[in-house]
Amino acid sequence: MKSAVETLNPTRVRLTVEVPFEELKDSLDAAYKKINQQVTVKGFRKGKVPARVIDQRFGRGAVLEEAVNDALPKFYTDAVNNAELNPLGQPEVDITELKDGETLNFTAEVDVRPTIEIPDYSGIEVEVDAVEVTDEDVEKAVEQLRERFASTTPVERAAEDGDVVTIDLQAKVDGEVLEDGIANGVSYTIGSGELLDGIDDAVKGLEAGGEATFTSELKGGSAAGKEAEVTVKVTQVAKRELPELDDEFAQLASEFDTLEELKADSRKRLENMKRYDQATQAQERVLDKLLELVEVPVPEKLLEDEINTRKHNLEHHQLAQMGLTLDKYLELQGKTAEEFDTETREAAIKGIKTQFVLDELVNKEKLNVNQEELTEHLMRRAASSGMSPDQFAQAVVQNNQVPLLVGEVARGKALAVVVEAATVKDTNGEIVDLEDEEEGEEAAETAEASAEDQGADKGEGEEKAEA
Repeated sequence: MKSAVETLNPTRVRLTVEVPFEELKDSLDAAYKKINQQVTVKGFRKGKVPARVIDQRFGRGAVLEEAVNDALPKFYTDAVNNAELNPLGQPEVDITELKDGETLNFTAEVDVRPTIEIPDYSGIEVEVDAVEVTDEDVEKAVEQLRERFASTTPVERAAEDGDVVTIDLQAKVDGEVLEDGIANGVSYTIGSGELLDGIDDAVKGLEAGGEATFTSELKGGSAAGKEAEVTVKVTQVAKRELPELDDEFAQLASEFDTLEELKADSRKRLENMKRYDQATQAQERVLDKLLELVEVPVPEKLLEDEINTRKHNLEHHQLAQMGLTLDKYLELQGKTAEEFDTETREAAIKGIKTQFVLDELVNKEKLNVNQEELTEHLMRRAASSGMSPDQFAQAVVQNNQVPLLVGEVARGKALAVVVEAATVKDTNGEIVDLEDEEEGEEAAETAEASAEDQGADKGEGEEKAEA
């Protein structure tokens, strides 16, 4: 077999392949055997029809077609390996010449990973928010904890702001009660904004047994986005009472004996959260700076597929679960379809570039992933997916996605290498020293966040194409 490569652009090549006919022998034998199992010819036992009879009855062309379809993937893979290409997705194959007994010639156009030069990234500098926790922050955190331990006491008076009311709801659209438009015994805190627009004004001033009707746009269910006439009946009014902020509350709400100890712990937790946010911010900004330094051509077909995948996932999975259409989502976001398309395209481009650059860094820095790192990453992914580690691991193995997880961890390690080499300062001008363990985890998650939407679908195609 002979093959040649023509570079059409930085991300697409055309392979021209010439195959001597004798190399089709195994595929021809397999084609005759397959056809033998599918046909019945009078005078011959099933599976024992001679090749010449199959040619006479069904045509040599049918045999050749079967043999070529069987052989093409192998010849294509051999040509890719000989040329040391990294294909993306499936090729567009065109048989240019097929002469029985002489030769098979074909071309295959396919997107390939572009050649990327990683420049010196040690000079990258970024600024992140300083880790500062104020007394007000601590007081707010303690107050939120206090809210969780609030008690309610039924009262015989009209409902007021902050009261907890028990209500029955009935929603009508075009005069008809919706099948999923009835809810009884709903507990609602007035002013929380957790239910329908307009409900606060409707229930305030009502005592137990009181009823009101108002109009509101439904946020979910079978009539999401439609205007409905909602009838609300109050069955109970209860006053919320907050516990006193003292040592007794600290003992009730935590493992601490005093309120001061509880506040000190809240401050520490807030500081840890801000450090986590600071680390995430550092990864994101270092990654943005790195992408600015590298010229990364993006395959148009890959970009088109990625944009379509993102739109499909949003419309048919995320929004469908919330009972929203894409048009309604854009309305709530205050975006036009053109703005959405532009943002989706930009996000897709960044995701593809991120994966290309970090994969190149993995190769350049010769980074490997050990079993412990892979297991830790699997545990985090399982937790974020809502599955148990065993369930998630089983799904990964069944879908042949272990290489994808390995790639995610490796890209995270690559980003951590860049962050370690970068200068990170906070808004006070102080150097931020990100701990290695935290840095590695944060980098993995940041790399995922930038590339995972397209990486899972596209990456799977890549793994198959590169196998």
